[in-house]
Amino acid sequence: MSLSDCKIIELPKISDPRGNLTFIEGNVHIPFPIERVYYLYDVPGGAERGAHAHKQLHQLMIAVSGSFNVTLDDGANKQTFFLNRSNYGLYICPMMWRELHDFSSASVCMVLASRKYDEKDYFRDYDQFLSGVS
Repeated sequence: MSLSDCKIIELPKISDPRGNLTFIEGNVHIPFPIERVYYLYDVPGGAERGAHAHKQLHQLMIAVSGSFNVTLDDGANKQTFFLNRSNYGLYICPMMWRELHDFSSASVCMVLASRKYDEKDYFRDYDQFLSGVS
């Protein structure tokens, strides 16, 4: 897979004067089933998260509150995505190095994942990741 497979996905939004509602169905709004959900919050100013890639995992990353940047790297190309709207998510395909940075105050990053946690699915060393993509 390459960086061109990753993209921003607009999610359904039901507008109402009492507040908006967005929902996500696996294999309908996103191209994978949802097996796990997790979120990052209380990220200190200047901190970075991520710095890894997954061998098989598909993810959708959403800024449910605040904003942050996600830099994706397929081993040949890099692109940074700015996430700041809760009805848009960044689809991240397997074999994509990711770094999350520039978190705003009180931001929350929610991630929908196609598989349960499996440490064997990770590349945590960038050079090993590059060897895996070549």
